[in-house]
Amino acid sequence: MAMAALRREGRRLLLSPVSYNSPVAARSAILSDSELGPMGARSVSTQAVRNRMKSVKNIQKITKAMKMVAASKLRAVQVRTENSRGIWQPFTALLGDNPSVDVKKNVIVAITSDKGLCGGINSTSVKVSKALYKLTSGPEKETKYVVLGEKGKVQLVRDSKNSIEMNITELQKNPLNYTQVSVLADDILKNMEYDALRIIYNKFQSVVSFLPTVSTILSPETVEKESEAGGKLGSLDFYEIEGGDTKAEVLQNLAEFQFSCVLFNAVLENACSELGARMSAMDSSSRNAGEMLDRLTLTYNRTRQASITTELIEIISGASALTG
Repeated sequence: MAMAALRREGRRLLLSPVSYNSPVAARSAILSDSELGPMGARSVSTQAVRNRMKSVKNIQKITKAMKMVAASKLRAVQVRTENSRGIWQPFTALLGDNPSVDVKKNVIVAITSDKGLCGGINSTSVKVSKALYKLTSGPEKETKYVVLGEKGKVQLVRDSKNSIEMNITELQKNPLNYTQVSVLADDILKNMEYDALRIIYNKFQSVVSFLPTVSTILSPETVEKESEAGGKLGSLDFYEIEGGDTKAEVLQNLAEFQFSCVLFNAVLENACSELGARMSAMDSSSRNAGEMLDRLTLTYNRTRQASITTELIEIISGASALTG
């Protein structure tokens, strides 16, 4: 009689609405308190996977939005960059570029970005700057850094803190224009003594391609020495100077104007490369997030199915034990 009553009670518990809505509640009616874990223990793994999926979806939304913002900015900057290339080309035709000139005082102007998430353009500029620093340093030589951008400063300050003379940040906070860059160039020329200025930047080629470039601007004294020594700069003596300006004054004005023009183009080229690299990086991040979501969805479904299967097995086992 007692066994029959126990069987009837077990069937009532298993077939009650509670057993369908809450498997844990059904198990609690069958198993003792010592055999039960904390409430909701079986949903911990699936809950963790759901939280991870939610985080990945939010990250994917952010990366897609950043790609769209970079694409919209790139269109405007690219046109200005292409137009700025005609500013410095006459200087190259007249004076040429002298990357291998050997002087005592070198200033390396490293152009980087203020923000990250743009691939390896900043690391590339820093690597070229460090390599150039080693080539231009020596017992009787002096090489200093002028760093444009926060990311370049963070990397160079680790092992070249004493060599950084100037650091300019938030240059791209407002749309770049020649007036802004010329004021910056004038500030650099007033505070730095140099024989050669070497500007390092990333030349924009396409959205997925940029070329690390070094442009060299010589001081008026160095230009005069090189022109006397012959070579390409020797052709300067064939030009007639009109007005009352001397050759030294003309070279001084020419060097200052050349530096501001080259710096303006370099800043635009680097900004364009930064936006293109950010578009590429965010596109890769969005694809990776999509692949991660697919894997997490598969894991979630498997975990959920395993949990349901385990609950069914335990319910059937409990029913069999009660009826056996």
